[in-house]
Amino acid sequence: MKVERLGAGDLSRSTDPFITEPGGQSAYFMALNRNKRSLAVDMAKPEGREIVLDIARQVDVLVHNFRPGVVDRLGLDYASLQVINPRLVYASGSGFGPEGPLVHKAGQDLLAQSMSGLANRNAGANGAPQLFPTALGDFTAGMILAQGVLLALYQRERTGQGACLHVCLLDTLLAMQQQEATQWMLRRRPVNWITQNLIDIFRTRDGAVTLVGVFRPNPLQIVCEALGIDDLTQRPEYATLAKQMENRAPLWRELGAAFARYTTAECIARLDGADILCAPVMTLDEALKQPQVETNEILVSFEHPVHGTVRTTGNPLHFSGVDKIALRPAPTLGQHSEEVLRELGVAPERIARLREAAVIN
Repeated sequence: MKVERLGAGDLSRSTDPFITEPGGQSAYFMALNRNKRSLAVDMAKPEGREIVLDIARQVDVLVHNFRPGVVDRLGLDYASLQVINPRLVYASGSGFGPEGPLVHKAGQDLLAQSMSGLANRNAGANGAPQLFPTALGDFTAGMILAQGVLLALYQRERTGQGACLHVCLLDTLLAMQQQEATQWMLRRRPVNWITQNLIDIFRTRDGAVTLVGVFRPNPLQIVCEALGIDDLTQRPEYATLAKQMENRAPLWRELGAAFARYTTAECIARLDGADILCAPVMTLDEALKQPQVETNEILVSFEHPVHGTVRTTGNPLHFSGVDKIALRPAPTLGQHSEEVLRELGVAPERIARLREAAVIN
């Protein structure tokens, strides 16, 4: 169940600039909120807070991403809720942590990319830092928080007690760089797997190929053989990996010319045949249509009252012995408010009063 702000709801409901259909729903919200129920409530009002407290008394897990301090003002902090539900698993996320000098700074994925060193390490050819256009921190932090919730539920089965856990974007993106961070702190050596190895994207006659020339004693030699060119490692300037990286620009020009002789499919066939790691560089549309995606059954669909059949990505976890559940579309704001309150035992006349007083939607 999703508890949302009265009136506006989840921010992702209003951040889609491509809605053109009358009554259309945000694709971002639909992607993230399938199979959820929506309770829209004004938690600033005492009656609204009491509804949330009633829910907290009964649930196993509560998850929020309020800024630090907000839940304390609302009386929804862990210490308060633990009193009314000692078995509660209380999980929260933030941008930079629940305390410290950045405790009140608004958190967001791209800010965490910048403050974790990730954007700087992703510098482009001109040396300027670059942001990743996919929310790496948001998704990964959510997965780590979910792992923590599962661990807390397992612990509760043994102890009978709930737990409080927290994940922040800054820590998540630093943890993702654990190899690079360890190398830097140990030896003050920067790590860039792409610029320090025979790794890059090369244009072909009709597209592009990603080459990952690692995990072999002499990958350049094998690549040259696969592409049908002279063994460049016989030249002194390319004899070792260190020399290849030192003379990266001229080496890349020679490899680029070799790749450009073939189609993408031909390059993949030649490199795969030589057991060199490679992949075609696909657009998102091409990626979604490739046969392996169909085999993996990662794409799912659900029926939406406005948009009809909506396709999206499903859960990448494949679990034997568990039937796939039928997907329901993301809810409209407050769609299940009355349903949830009835389940809590709230009388119909009180529900009507709450709606009339604009406590619920």
